[in-house]
Amino acid sequence: MSKIIAKKYYSGFPLAHDTYNTLSAASDGNIYYVLSSEDVKIGGQMYKYNPKTDATEWVGDLTEMCGEKNTDGLSQGKSHVEFDEMDGKLYFSTHIGYYEMIDGMERLPVNPPEGSSLYPGGHFLSYDMTTKEVEDLGILSDGEGVLTMITDTDRGQIYGISWPTGQFYHLDISSKKLLNLGKISHNGEAGIVGEDYRVLCRSILVVPQTGHVYFTNAEGDIFCYKPELEAISKLDSVHMRLDYFGKYDPLDAGSMGYNWRKIVWHPTEKVAYGMHGNSGYLFKFDPFNETIEIVERLTSLPSKRSGMFDQFSYGYLGFELDLESNTLYYLTGGPVIQNGERVVGPTKISKGGAKALENLHLVTYQLDSHTYRDHGAIVYEDDEIPTYVNSIAVGPSKEVYTLARMMVNGKEIQDLVKIDPVLT
Repeated sequence: MSKIIAKKYYSGFPLAHDTYNTLSAASDGNIYYVLSSEDVKIGGQMYKYNPKTDATEWVGDLTEMCGEKNTDGLSQGKSHVEFDEMDGKLYFSTHIGYYEMIDGMERLPVNPPEGSSLYPGGHFLSYDMTTKEVEDLGILSDGEGVLTMITDTDRGQIYGISWPTGQFYHLDISSKKLLNLGKISHNGEAGIVGEDYRVLCRSILVVPQTGHVYFTNAEGDIFCYKPELEAISKLDSVHMRLDYFGKYDPLDAGSMGYNWRKIVWHPTEKVAYGMHGNSGYLFKFDPFNETIEIVERLTSLPSKRSGMFDQFSYGYLGFELDLESNTLYYLTGGPVIQNGERVVGPTKISKGGAKALENLHLVTYQLDSHTYRDHGAIVYEDDEIPTYVNSIAVGPSKEVYTLARMMVNGKEIQDLVKIDPVLT
C-alpha cells in the first residue's frame, strides 16, 4: 500500500502536549488550533495557520485569555473541543492539563503543587477573528474542566459536559446565563472503577431543525436535551448496544464503552453520521425516527484484513464531514508489522491511549457513491510515524490537517501536520 508524506510544523511551543479535537478550519481561510500544556503555570497556546502564506501565528495563551494570568490557580492547560463559528467569532472552551495520579489514575488535582491553588474551572470563550478580541462567557464554578462542547449557531446556545464528574451545562451566549443540569452518567470519570466510574461522551450533537441536543453514555443509552423544557430524557426506541460494536463493561475504564466517539450532522440528509471509536464502525443516526443504521467499517484496510480493533483504546476523534465533496474524512490506525508479526499491546489499559505503536491512515468515505478508500499510511519526510492523532480539519483546497506527536530539537512534542489533498 502507498505512503502519504505529511509536512510537520513547529509552532514555537516547546511544551506542546497531546491535543484532542481543538483544530478547525474557519471562514477566514485559516486553520485554528490549540497546543496543550501539562505545566502548572503555563497554559495551552492557541495558534492559527495561514495556508496561503504557509505560516503559523501565535494567537494567545489560554490562561491569559481567561483573565487568570496573575492568579495562583492551576493553568488552563488545554482545550478539548472544536472551534464553532458564528458571526465572525470562534466559540470554544478550556480544560485542565495538569493531573494528579490518585489510585493509579489521572484525576482532577486535590493536592496542588506548592505555590498553586486548585484549578479554578473551565471557561467558555469567544474569539473575534477580525478584532482578535477574546470574551469570557462563563466559568464552571465547581472547578471542573469542559470536556465536551457544541454550539447551536442558529440559536446562540452552547452545551457542554464537564470533567471529571460529567455535569451537563447549557449556556445562553447573549445573556451569559449558565444552567447546570447535573450529572449525566453516575460519577463520571471521578468515580471508582467497578462502581460509579463511567467514561464520558466526547461528542455532542445539535439538530438544527429542533435545537435538540443528543449525547450518549457508556451503557449505550442515547439522551436528548430539550432546551425549551430544560430537561434531559433517554430515548426509548434506540441505543448503541449493537453487536457489531463489541461487548463492554460500562463500569470499567480503558475504552469508550458503548459511547459514540465522534458524531457530525449532515444538513442535506438531515441525519447524523457517527463513529463508534473502538470498533471503527460508521453509523447513521436519525433523531427524527430514532433509528441507527450501520454503514461501513472505516478502519484502515490492514485493520479490516486483520479483523482486530485499533490500538488506541478510545478510538479516534479525527472524523469530519466535508459537505462540498459530500465525503467523510477519518484519521485512524493501522497495524505495524515487525519481524513478520503484528505489533500488539496489552488487552486493556486504564485510560485513553495507545496500547502499541500504529501507523496512521487517512480513510475517506464518499457518501454519494458509497466509496470507501484507504489512501495509505502517513509518514513524515524522515519516515517517522505521526502518533496520538485525535483531531482533523479539511482545508479550503481539501488538504487535511491534524495534530500529532513529532520530534523537535531532540524532544517529543505535538504540533501541526499537513497532508496534501487526496482523490476521494
